[in-house]
Amino acid sequence: MFKRKPGVAGDGFARILANTGWLLGGKGVGAVLSLAYLAIVTRTLGVVDFGRFALVLSAANVVKTLVSFDSWQIVVRYGQPHLADGKGDALNRLLRFCILIDLASALAGGAIAGAIILLFGKALELGPDMGWPVWLFCMVMMVTIRSSPTGVLRLFDRFDSAAFAETMIPVGRMIGAAAAWIAMPDVTGFLIGWGAAELLCAASYWYLALKVGGDRIGGWRAGRTLDALRENSGIVGFLTATNLQTSLTSIGQQVAVLIVGGFVGPAGAGLYRLANQLANSLTKISSLLSRSIFVELSRTTTHGKEALGDLFRRTNRLAMAAGASIVGLILVIGHPLLGLIAGKAFLPAYPLLLMLGIAACIELMGVSYRPLLMATDRAGLSLRISVVATLLLLGLQAALLPVYGTQGAAMANIAASFAAFAMMGLASRRALKTG
Repeated sequence: MFKRKPGVAGDGFARILANTGWLLGGKGVGAVLSLAYLAIVTRTLGVVDFGRFALVLSAANVVKTLVSFDSWQIVVRYGQPHLADGKGDALNRLLRFCILIDLASALAGGAIAGAIILLFGKALELGPDMGWPVWLFCMVMMVTIRSSPTGVLRLFDRFDSAAFAETMIPVGRMIGAAAAWIAMPDVTGFLIGWGAAELLCAASYWYLALKVGGDRIGGWRAGRTLDALRENSGIVGFLTATNLQTSLTSIGQQVAVLIVGGFVGPAGAGLYRLANQLANSLTKISSLLSRSIFVELSRTTTHGKEALGDLFRRTNRLAMAAGASIVGLILVIGHPLLGLIAGKAFLPAYPLLLMLGIAACIELMGVSYRPLLMATDRAGLSLRISVVATLLLLGLQAALLPVYGTQGAAMANIAASFAAFAMMGLASRRALKTG
């Protein structure tokens, strides 16, 4: 079903498979290590303290996604013409503009994190001595935003380098978890370990991006940074749409943990977070495919509607097959895997794992929809669909949590994922018809 065909679409599909393979290689290492460090964290902290740890991670991720921009998409989308035309200095101004956006995001995120800790520290059940460690952890999360160097590596098709840099997160967490377990077996100790892993990953990304880019990304003093606004028509609208869409998508996942914690306490939030993390680990191919697909669809738009449609249909069939396979995998190994990793105390999370896994697989089966809309300059439409899906998710959670508890939150995820899948699918097919 996935044999290579000659032509632009066939070449693009082959690159998608190759690039996803590199990413999967890195994530494969990460998946194995994540099982190990999750076992250390859950067994060391227990259900309640792991719930507090999960609430802090979710709050930090919410702030990060609210203020950060998917600047890697800007680098890929607008950097390709500059690279093709040999305009290295224009590419450098574009990159500097993205770095400036990332730095501004970090400052804004630090301020928001401080306000959350001051106003909602008690709701998050932070102890009196945890305020500063949590804020410092949030600041590390902000300053290690690595979207810009990621864009450079993807622009130059160096997914192998990106995969290596990405493995620094699970490697760093594994080392940090082991160190915390030995020296500081509490929430603060594990936060220090997770923060160190973020720093290690960001440093690796920047080192490899600068090495790969070399002279091809132009001079760092060539022209004014803000000239990028004039040289890249439509960049502000694209930047805004990608930021809002990424924020909405992540909010639906991270805020869910906070909402669950508000309704049923840290223990329930911990079970929900663990189930969500395991489900996402089994469906990690979704985000990896999305990154590879966006790069190739952006290239293929210049080769006509027929080539674009052919590439889209082939990636869609691949995603459908992967999603169906992973649902079966969760049914077979989900329960024993949960007990092996976290112990008997966390086995009540299995129904959550099953439902959240189904929701994640629905998203996987529609993984080619959003990249197509973004590549065909329909970022606004994609954003509107994300708004509707996120509002539906949060509304259903508010309605179902009081009645069904954490399982109600998981049911809301399935319904919202299916609604987004249907809306994105319809919009994608219309985009292919209208060109």
